[in-house]
Amino acid sequence: MLRRLFLSLACFAAVMQPLAFVQAAEPALPAMSAEAAVKGYVDNLVTRIREVKPLYASDRAAYLTAVGEALTGFVDFNEVARGVMAKYGNSATPEQMQRFAEVFKASLVDFYGSSLADYSAADYTIVAATEVPENPVSATPVKMDFKTASGTLSVEYTMFVNVNSEWKLKNLFIDGINMRRQYYAQFDSMMLSNNNDIDKVIAQWAVGQ
Repeated sequence: MLRRLFLSLACFAAVMQPLAFVQAAEPALPAMSAEAAVKGYVDNLVTRIREVKPLYASDRAAYLTAVGEALTGFVDFNEVARGVMAKYGNSATPEQMQRFAEVFKASLVDFYGSSLADYSAADYTIVAATEVPENPVSATPVKMDFKTASGTLSVEYTMFVNVNSEWKLKNLFIDGINMRRQYYAQFDSMMLSNNNDIDKVIAQWAVGQ
């Protein structure tokens, strides 16, 4: 179950601002390390899950809103969505990219939130980094091991520094599986099935995911 939760997160939220194609200036590294930021985000998410679980049966909309808010603090869904669209983003309008980011976030929050209803807490620890990232602002890996009843799950978060100099998640690896690439394969297949009509793919994603 924990593996299923992380698979849904990947590719887990700042869709409140339009997608930016060019960053004017590289932001400064935050004073807080990427490892500390990830630990704080995960701690907050786990705590919030425990608080809102009773709402799943009585007020599902409120429950999903709370889960979405917790994930939004952690994940830059704009950046994730841009990675999922990959080459197709070159021909997409800013409006299409923004719309896909929104439906992508909604689909993941719905799936992830429903999965969290059965969530049982697991012990997790940060794995000390052994290498210095080439460009820490654009990509800093943070590894975390989750100990579950069935064994240890290895999770690697790809963090980056946004324009507000905050650490945000843009990709996730589950036991070595690149989750953004997995979602791209799905998007690519849907584009081929719809004659490269991005609007149709966005509409189908919103309905079917």
